[in-house]
Amino acid sequence: MTKYIKQEMNDLDGTGKKRSFYRLQTIRNLSGEEFIEMMAGRHAGVNPAMVKQVFYQAAEDMAFYMAMGYTVTIDGIGTFKPTLGMRRGKKMEQLDEEGAKRNAQSIRVNGVNFRADKKLIRRTDYECELERGETKRISRSPYSKEERLKLAQAYLETHPYMRVNDYVILSKLGKASATKELREFSKNPENGITWTGSRSSKLYIKKENLWGKLFLLI
Repeated sequence: MTKYIKQEMNDLDGTGKKRSFYRLQTIRNLSGEEFIEMMAGRHAGVNPAMVKQVFYQAAEDMAFYMAMGYTVTIDGIGTFKPTLGMRRGKKMEQLDEEGAKRNAQSIRVNGVNFRADKKLIRRTDYECELERGETKRISRSPYSKEERLKLAQAYLETHPYMRVNDYVILSKLGKASATKELREFSKNPENGITWTGSRSSKLYIKKENLWGKLFLLI
């Protein structure tokens, strides 16, 4: 049995109505190794080492052909399509903006979109036996946005960096809201907060500490 959760939604239009949506309760993420071992256990004659090599080669070739401008569809699974974005520090030009134009060096592949095949959706629905789980409400901070900014700034006065999880504890926000708010704080130079690292290991730091932090990371 797979549990589903009733999740409260943000009141984006300010109506005051409490809306919700349903989502599956995730047990955890399966690694590639685990998935292959489980698949081998379900199907006789499946060689885990061979399957692993096929997956690895498929990923390599998908990247190659998507980089050439193709989208890739795997029947029964879905379609993969690369997306573009600006490199850090570069801004998107206006459509009819005059003057210097962005060249290819300012643009990069920043993600891959996935659209599931209807067969995969139907099969997942067929295999899924649902039961009611818990109801989850949005975490609401007792502090105003201005107070949370001051808390973040004070934290960085006594700590070399701040992770999103640190800000979750500090602000009493949910993780998604804390991530969004920190990103917003870092975009305003007057806040004195910036970030370093990659998306998966982003660290927020005082703006004047950026070069010192980069030196320590090197």
